[in-house]
Amino acid sequence: MSLATIHSRAQDGVAAPAVTVEVHLSGGLPGTSIVGLPETAVKEARDRVRVAIQNAQFEYPARRVTVNLAPADLPKDGGRFDLPIALGILAAAGHIPRDALDRYEFLGELALSGELRPVTGVLPAALKAALSGRALIVPRANGNEAALVAAADVRSADSLLQVLAFLRGAGELPAGVAATTGAADDATAPPIDYPDLADVRGQAQARRALEIAAAGAHHLLFVGPPGTGKTMLASRLPGILPPLSEEQALESAAVRSVAGQSIDFHKWKMRPFRSPHHTASAVALVGGGSIPRPGEISLAHHGVLFLDELPEFDRHVLEVLREPLESGQIAISRAARQAEFPAAFQLVAAMNPCPCGYAGDVSGRCACTPESIRRYRARVSAPLLDRIDLQVEVPRIALAELGSEAAAGESSAVVRSRVAAARERQMQRASKANARLSHREVQRDCVLAPADRALLERALDKLGLSARAYQRILRVARTIADLAGAARIDTVHLSEAIQYRRLATVRA
Repeated sequence: MSLATIHSRAQDGVAAPAVTVEVHLSGGLPGTSIVGLPETAVKEARDRVRVAIQNAQFEYPARRVTVNLAPADLPKDGGRFDLPIALGILAAAGHIPRDALDRYEFLGELALSGELRPVTGVLPAALKAALSGRALIVPRANGNEAALVAAADVRSADSLLQVLAFLRGAGELPAGVAATTGAADDATAPPIDYPDLADVRGQAQARRALEIAAAGAHHLLFVGPPGTGKTMLASRLPGILPPLSEEQALESAAVRSVAGQSIDFHKWKMRPFRSPHHTASAVALVGGGSIPRPGEISLAHHGVLFLDELPEFDRHVLEVLREPLESGQIAISRAARQAEFPAAFQLVAAMNPCPCGYAGDVSGRCACTPESIRRYRARVSAPLLDRIDLQVEVPRIALAELGSEAAAGESSAVVRSRVAAARERQMQRASKANARLSHREVQRDCVLAPADRALLERALDKLGLSARAYQRILRVARTIADLAGAARIDTVHLSEAIQYRRLATVRA
């Protein structure tokens, strides 16, 4: 029989749907056709595969070769199917025992010499291969990445000849070995290369807001003059967040794998910190392209997205953040392709209070007119600000504090221990961070005393806040109570949560 079947995986967002590569040899004029919705790079595989087989000292079949990539309605792109197509042709020609193919899945691009080149999206494929019970054979350059999935049986090869020898029982393929992070998994272990919060001098209120944001996964906005430490504070947030679980680290690494970015195997469990420039486009931020690729919000999955100089971003670019801030994912739709990417990121933004940056500063240097200040603040829409839980002023501190050891605050390790304890209370209560509580869960877990409810209603009326802000104040108050170890929200917790919505300088 001149029919062979090979198992492989496509790339669809961060998913890796199974693809069956069917190869049939028949009579007729010699030629090769590939069907099953292949993109241009897949169609070109017939030339790469033919030359690679010949350079491996095998004769390319002088017959009609039909390659079907099933399912037919799933788009296939890239060079990831070169290796399975080549193996299918050789198996159909009788050079490989067919029973040896059922236990493996194959990914890899072929050079004309027969060497294997790396492909993107190997980590999601390894996750799915482990669930299917089959081993995964990939190029050696992808071996360490695929081996991050502890449950996966990963083999790596340098060339088509090595894979052929292995399948014919004449050689072995080394197993992929994952590098370790070198960091402990407990909440008190010092993370590698995280900037320390102890470097920040003064700014007690901003540090407190940063701790609350970390404990409840709340979004945060810093407003203040240039040079007051807004960027320094934002860069310290990943270091006080709880360590990533194995599953979260794999999800975050899978996005980088799909995006074609390199993975630092000694730091792959560190929380990502993405800081795109304010000239970034909407596509760069949320993802897109004719073949959808993840953007900055997905690359910040389970980490921090820092937007410095927030009003300098194009307003349309900022508006595309509104939906993923709520949902934690982004759906990208194009005429021919649709894809979903995870985007459970934590937003930290920073902005000046006016175009010159010194409105309200004690130096009195601001020369901006009220109208220019209004236009500047209006670049950030009220609906977007409504989704930011904590809005904090970062004032200029005295020069004497910068060099004073007495002005140094707690280290990241100390703050992280409190954050981890508060997050653990949330996991036990609702299995999620407070910022992601649903409306029903807020009603259940954020119960107020009658006097506190009246206080909140007066604050909402006076500040002109929305129903969304009402829910977010309750979530922040619940986080403050968790940091204090309180079973219920008290007046002091609610009052502190309300003050983080009173920053008039960010309103138009």
